[in-house]
Amino acid sequence: MRWRLTGVASRRVGWVADRTGLNPLAILNGHWPPPDPNPPRNVREWLERAGADVLFEASPLDPHTGQPATDHLKAALELGAHAITANKGPIVHAFAELTALALKCGRKFLYESTVMDGVPIFSLFPLGLPAVELRGFRGVLNSTTNVVLTEMEKGHTLEDAVKRAQALGIAETDPSFDIDGWDAAVKVTALVIVLMGVPLRLDQVQRTGIRELTPERVRTARDSGMRYKLVCRAERHGAGVDASVQPVLLHASDLLAGLEGASTAIHFDMDVFRLSFVEHNPGIEATAYGLLADYLRAVRA
Repeated sequence: MRWRLTGVASRRVGWVADRTGLNPLAILNGHWPPPDPNPPRNVREWLERAGADVLFEASPLDPHTGQPATDHLKAALELGAHAITANKGPIVHAFAELTALALKCGRKFLYESTVMDGVPIFSLFPLGLPAVELRGFRGVLNSTTNVVLTEMEKGHTLEDAVKRAQALGIAETDPSFDIDGWDAAVKVTALVIVLMGVPLRLDQVQRTGIRELTPERVRTARDSGMRYKLVCRAERHGAGVDASVQPVLLHASDLLAGLEGASTAIHFDMDVFRLSFVEHNPGIEATAYGLLADYLRAVRA
């Protein structure tokens, strides 16, 4: 399989496009091509000038709108490119629209990296598990809060624990989306929409972050054989789903309680059996692998 990088876009460098090909290693080391005297002004001009066959969308999450990621993905599909994203927002706010648009345009809309990085959660259903009913799931899906809680068990304050997560490259400069449970709630919503087929809204997820937990409370729990984790949960009730994100005190024997550092896990409850996945301390390479796996699925189809 041969490939060529023809466009890169970021807040810092703007829209860079060259359909003859850019040098990936040079760009990774900060060596950009000479400035374009007439650069693309928006995502559509950029995609057209790049001659893109595939778009990798990895802009920051806006949990309340899903923008600008949704518009980027729509532009790619309408211009004939496969649309691959690591951003959860478009699933929550425009999953049906983007799925229908991809079908209409004969292209793929794929999103494996949006939850648990490279773990094949979305691609597992329905291809790997046909004819099963997913009744619910529970998990720890936010790495930042898991690092923070692990550090608080050692006696660190919330603020110092957040700085530790930032130093590891896990937490954003503004960690509020993680600490207040927004990132986890978006992931729960995305999983329910895609895997359970229920059009859950973000405001229907009961959300409580970890901001009110004190180091003393977290450490006392650990000393007594229990651990606090920010647990994501969804369960079918009739035609709907009951979903929540909240700190839960777990017994040490619980699968989720055993997670250390940036590790995450999810447990699926199905009508025929139960299945769990654990991702051990993922790095940025795991997210990149999820994007690569989607790329291979798209271009091999």
